Amino acid sequence: MINLPPAFIYIIGALLIPLVRIRRLQQALALLIPVLAMVTIMQMPQGTYWQMQFLDYDLILGRVDKLSKLFAYIFVIISFFSMIYAIHIKEIGQHVAAYLYVGSTLGVVFAGDLFSLFFFWEIMAASSVFLIWYNRTEASLKAGFRYALVHLFGGAILLGGIVMQVSTTGSTLFNPFDLSTLAAKFILFGFLINAAVPPLHAWLPDAYPEGTITGSVFMTAFTTKSAVYVLARSFAGTEILIWLGAIMALYGVFYAVIEKDIRRLLSYHIVSQVGYMVCAIGIGTEMALNGASAHAFCHILYKAVLFMGMGAVIQATGRRNILDLKGRYLYRKMPITLGLYMVGAFSISAVPLFNGFISKTIIVAAAGVSEMPLIEIMLHLASVGTFLSVGLKLPWGVWFGKPDGSEDEITDLKKIPLNMHLGMGLGALLCIITGIFPDILYKILPYKVDFHPYAPSHVVASLQLLVLTLAGFCLYTNKLMAGRKSISLDTDWFYRTFGRIILEFCLFPLNRFRDSVQSSFANWTAAMASLSKHPYALLEIGWYTVTGQKKTMAELLQRTYDEKDYRLPIGIGVCASLIFLFIYALVYMRVAS
Repeated sequence: MINLPPAFIYIIGALLIPLVRIRRLQQALALLIPVLAMVTIMQMPQGTYWQMQFLDYDLILGRVDKLSKLFAYIFVIISFFSMIYAIHIKEIGQHVAAYLYVGSTLGVVFAGDLFSLFFFWEIMAASSVFLIWYNRTEASLKAGFRYALVHLFGGAILLGGIVMQVSTTGSTLFNPFDLSTLAAKFILFGFLINAAVPPLHAWLPDAYPEGTITGSVFMTAFTTKSAVYVLARSFAGTEILIWLGAIMALYGVFYAVIEKDIRRLLSYHIVSQVGYMVCAIGIGTEMALNGASAHAFCHILYKAVLFMGMGAVIQATGRRNILDLKGRYLYRKMPITLGLYMVGAFSISAVPLFNGFISKTIIVAAAGVSEMPLIEIMLHLASVGTFLSVGLKLPWGVWFGKPDGSEDEITDLKKIPLNMHLGMGLGALLCIITGIFPDILYKILPYKVDFHPYAPSHVVASLQLLVLTLAGFCLYTNKLMAGRKSISLDTDWFYRTFGRIILEFCLFPLNRFRDSVQSSFANWTAAMASLSKHPYALLEIGWYTVTGQKKTMAELLQRTYDEKDYRLPIGIGVCASLIFLFIYALVYMRVAS
């Protein structure tokens, strides 16, 4: 009997964690939540659950099939590993934000209607931004705001598409869309922002490197892969995704090769690897969709291991640039981190016996079977760049590197908590297990798998690319490691520049105009307030103006009102009354006659 959606297990658990005051119990609860979610998902047979009515529309919180269960499995697994990695963090708010993030992602995965999808989509963006802000630096604050603005914009586009879709069809069901409609185009655009498809991708390498050490590990798994899920669910076989995905794969690799910031480099590889998945979804065959699903599963594992490894380096050294780390012989001081990192590096590089090999080869083979030789070549080139940057350049620069005489010795390494190594170790172990025994993964893919990754042709082709890439790296190591600290210009330059122009306009001409208007109104308000306290001052101002006497308005308004100053002798009043009555009598008699 299924009682509670997995999404709400995380959301309720996140709200309960701060209420537990004993730290050990907090940690136990944080680790128990993924276990409960996994047990629930394993017991969920295919079907539709948790349906309810809202404004005459059907809300479905539990559409369960092989595709949704596959993504749910890996999301829960990586949340468990990531929480082990982060369990030493005493700031409970980080754990709350992380589990709200995970729970909302599971809500997206099991959503059967568009309204539920959008609801969880927005919680996903709102909760994940705190994993950036908790780093508490000026850079993370600014990056978090840019991240929030981009995702709020994407959410608005998605909502517009949903409203058009519902108003046109009368249905809220989340099913494949007809791209010829305007509503589907809006929805696709909203999905592509979260998938980090260029030129809509710059939020990812901007924000992920600025997150907390543990928060960035969570962020690598959920936002982009939930976008891959919804694209596979609703836009499989859309031709434009083939080219967008292939371009993504090359674009991310290019920037990774020239990047020196270790987490920014890995962030660009998220763009590249998600490109493989988007490309496979565009191809749309059963083999390609299996490849996209398998690669999402494997990518979540090895990318988490890679970010965990770089997070451990930053934790120990306080440095995050290759130029600040090379030549300092960290391999002697952090051998365990190096070994676990290399498992993730070999996995992402599609080295045989590691899980990236068993998923990436399906996608490349699917492109070949579909007779797309140019796409196949583009994906192979991206594989070369991946091994060059993540498997060779990054570990060489961080742990080894040739000294150039300017290096200072890193003597004050902070100790890496055991739980961080344990989280990395579990992720690396699963990368190896699924790489050696691919059927463990293939059995839970959406369609029946008739593919053998360890066929001699696949192994030989992969090894050829790897060996040639290694040879090229050995020849050009110095050039790849050379350079200086800099920021690579990307498409975020456009909205950063536009935003800066708007900000400067608001701060200077617009603000000066506002100040002048506010000052004028303030002066007039003060004058009217003073005049209300001294009403006869207005007559005095007129009198002194006519007579030319030197009295300023400020002097007259500052006087305290005293009724005795304006009281006239009674004779004047009587005389004025008699004159008035005399004139009135004359006029009356004149009219009467």
